[in-house]
Amino acid sequence: MRIVVDVMGGDHGCGVVIEGVKHALEADASITRLFLVGNETEIRAASQTAGLSDNRVEIVHASEVLTMADKPLEGIRRKKDSSMVRAIELVREDKADAVISPGNTGALVAGSMKLRRLEGVERPAIAARMPSRTRDFVLIDAGANPLCEPSHLAQFAVMGSAYAREILGQKNPRVGVLSNGSEESKGNELTRGAARLCSQLDLNFIGYVEGFHLFEDAVDVVVTDGFTGNVVLKTAESLGYAMMHLLRGALTKTPVRKFGAMLSRGAFYELKQRLDPEVYGGAVLLGLNGIVIKTHGSSRARAVMNAIRVAAEQIRHDINQKLILEIARANQKLAAASETP
Repeated sequence: MRIVVDVMGGDHGCGVVIEGVKHALEADASITRLFLVGNETEIRAASQTAGLSDNRVEIVHASEVLTMADKPLEGIRRKKDSSMVRAIELVREDKADAVISPGNTGALVAGSMKLRRLEGVERPAIAARMPSRTRDFVLIDAGANPLCEPSHLAQFAVMGSAYAREILGQKNPRVGVLSNGSEESKGNELTRGAARLCSQLDLNFIGYVEGFHLFEDAVDVVVTDGFTGNVVLKTAESLGYAMMHLLRGALTKTPVRKFGAMLSRGAFYELKQRLDPEVYGGAVLLGLNGIVIKTHGSSRARAVMNAIRVAAEQIRHDINQKLILEIARANQKLAAASETP
């Protein structure tokens, strides 16, 4: 199992990334090679500080960094020796199975196209794992494709369903198209077209879902375009942080409340773990010849460690081979349906 990490694209420097890598290697002996891509001098200094001296680690020097300010396509073309580009190339050259980057999302999506799409896939999509009341659900697309056609959303539904079944362990995932109402008359041209296609596929398709369905265990795979999905993702994360802040303020207003909060700190820790995006490691770019994980730019060591865990899970499940089969089956179904008078 070979994983490559772009250590330079995050907000907190390579030190936190190296620390996360160290914890991940300590937790998973099945990782045979872990490439650290970035400025070699900085990586060696950070590795010494973190106490990382694992012989499975290999440093690959890159002289440039793609920043959040870089325009995605232009940055990929201009900064050929950036840590992100070099990291992606290691997967393309079959030297690694998965790449993890906290860098510029648009650039990562654009750069990952070097890996080429899986057979039959029209567009790769970002799948984000999110918490609900008692289980998790998959939001797809969470930001890769701002503009979509119905056929793209139908394929997102197929990939999201396969991902939920393989990685989340859901036997028959319920798939819904995100809309502004549950009635068939709601939505727009895109969602109505996507719903019609999804209803023709071998999916446990439940129709439209609304925003309030997402967090009440009503759906396992939420399908939408990348623009809407990214807004949903960031709004949910921001709301989670705001709720924790409000709760902390309310519980520390009086000595009695503080005492009660101290007695309940186990419950609050559990709640924080459920809402913390770092627990999920990052979002997955599905539909490419290679595994691509996007972590937050603000990721710290725990998020990096969990991103490596997520990458390892996908390698073990051979998720891409399953996606190829599911997409081929779906494309055949849709082609047959289109020929039926």
